[in-house]
Amino acid sequence: MKASRTPSTISAGSMADIAFLLLLFFLASSTISQEKGIVRKLPDDCKTKDCSTKIAERNMLRIHINASGEYMLNQEVLALSDIKSAVTEFIDNNGNGSCSYCEGKQLPTASVHPSKAVISLSSHRNTPYSSFIAVQDELTKAYKSLRLRYASQKFGKAIDALTEQDLIDTQKAYPFIVSEATVAD
Repeated sequence: MKASRTPSTISAGSMADIAFLLLLFFLASSTISQEKGIVRKLPDDCKTKDCSTKIAERNMLRIHINASGEYMLNQEVLALSDIKSAVTEFIDNNGNGSCSYCEGKQLPTASVHPSKAVISLSSHRNTPYSSFIAVQDELTKAYKSLRLRYASQKFGKAIDALTEQDLIDTQKAYPFIVSEATVAD
């Protein structure tokens, strides 16, 4: 008589365990790349009841980026390469003559002092990200060049050779004040 054979079955439970262990292994052994961003210090919390500050029109430089990635400075189309010099001239203007370290032309249409100068950067919601970052880079270059000049004149050192207090003084001389907004149209 023939012996009946029962068909052998494969245990699916152990396969699920193996798949889970493989998943854990690959999650634990892989690295997750981290994006680099723009380093900016957020403003401090407002401690008073009235947190709005009136800014004189001459102390505000308006830069707008439209949906096509074109740059406008105070309603005039401008090339990206000209933004740094325009921002530097605006910030370092010394409009009221009170800045002893400024080398500006004291134009009546530019800021009165670097501590009062505000860059208003607005962009269309469809602005290419690369155009926005390019303007941020130009703003950073403008402030960096002003701070380098200030550190060299006042302390006779390069930025990386400054003490912590000298660096704070340099940043106070030319504070990075940028207002950002996104415009729908």
